[in-house]
Amino acid sequence: MNRTAFIVCLGLVGVGAVAHGAITRRWGSLGTATVSSDSLHAHAVELGDYQSEEIANDLPVKEKSIATSRRYFSPSRGVNAAISVITGPPGAVSTHTPDVCYPSSGFKTVRAPKRERIDLPGGGSAEYFVAEFEKKTATRTERVRVRWSWSTDGTWVAPDRARMEFLGFAELVKLYIVTPVSDADGEAPAEDPPAVRQFATTTFAQFSRLMTAR
Repeated sequence: MNRTAFIVCLGLVGVGAVAHGAITRRWGSLGTATVSSDSLHAHAVELGDYQSEEIANDLPVKEKSIATSRRYFSPSRGVNAAISVITGPPGAVSTHTPDVCYPSSGFKTVRAPKRERIDLPGGGSAEYFVAEFEKKTATRTERVRVRWSWSTDGTWVAPDRARMEFLGFAELVKLYIVTPVSDADGEAPAEDPPAVRQFATTTFAQFSRLMTAR
């Protein structure tokens, strides 16, 4: 191998090592943590008469990521919802999205993921993916609508290639908002009822404020 080829190969190896280190959070100097994960995992969304409780989390986690889940119910609105928060290295948090996890858990994809955007109270907006999944058994049919998004600084985004989008950041947050879909919805357009939409916008806004308060 001549000198020029050796230098080129060495450079490619170095770039690959840096990229892998960024993905696995080996190189802390490529990004600094901007998220207080404790406050995010402890937060319960406050809205009207919504009641909440922490529930067992079965989301896949790896590489020192942390996941917590809470169930919500509003007696006056008749809305049920669940929120999950995952924080940790981007290489772990950017992967294992619902379009992969739900089908592997026995759900059928009823509506493929699409990107949506909603305006938030107080200004700004949140971008997220939304999809619907269904599981049928001999006694019941369970159908859910799942929204998910990522953030490093309080701005919620839904990039096509999340793993590459957040390369180099030290910490990443992924937020899930899950609500049941009634049988009456049938094949109607995948639009949220006003009460569910209010809950989603409030959720994104409150977690944004927690992240930008630092």
